Amino acid sequence: MWDFFLNKTDMKKTANNELNRLSNEAFKAVEKNKVVVVLDNIRSHHNVGSVFRTADAFLVEAIYLCGYTPLPPHRDIQKTALGATDTVEWKYFSTTLQAVQHAKTLGYQVAAIEQATPKTELQDFKPASKVALIFGSEVGGVDDAVLAAADVCVEVPQFGTKHSLNISVCAGVVLWDLFTKMNLK
Repeated sequence: MWDFFLNKTDMKKTANNELNRLSNEAFKAVEKNKVVVVLDNIRSHHNVGSVFRTADAFLVEAIYLCGYTPLPPHRDIQKTALGATDTVEWKYFSTTLQAVQHAKTLGYQVAAIEQATPKTELQDFKPASKVALIFGSEVGGVDDAVLAAADVCVEVPQFGTKHSLNISVCAGVVLWDLFTKMNLK
């Protein structure tokens, strides 16, 4: 019954020097995926750092930090970002509506990641070639005025009792989904 465990001796973890990681300079020079992450009044430095790290992993074009979202450099952001604030481009906007307007002028489809109606469930979302994803605050989600300015509301289906994900986890789920749908680098 447990024979399948005995034949796995050829499996080994990949060493860091085998991962073919880009240098910071190479990362900055490589063509990015046409995805922008918009953080709408995120309180936690750790959530911001985690989103930076995920954005680095998926070659996200930029992160827009809005309102009271903490800004790099900060030791609590760095703790989870592990240097991604040095690689991922970021811009600050005093309001999320300004960031949304900026993304729209650059031709981005704006998708609010939120539980609202009408909505498109993540598995049914068909992203444009350029997408700006808005992730809302840990307590209130995407601001109502920002939600109204979005082109589409995308909801991550959930089936447990909580019906909410940590913003950094949600960003990882959504970015992976877009990465696979858009056949990105």
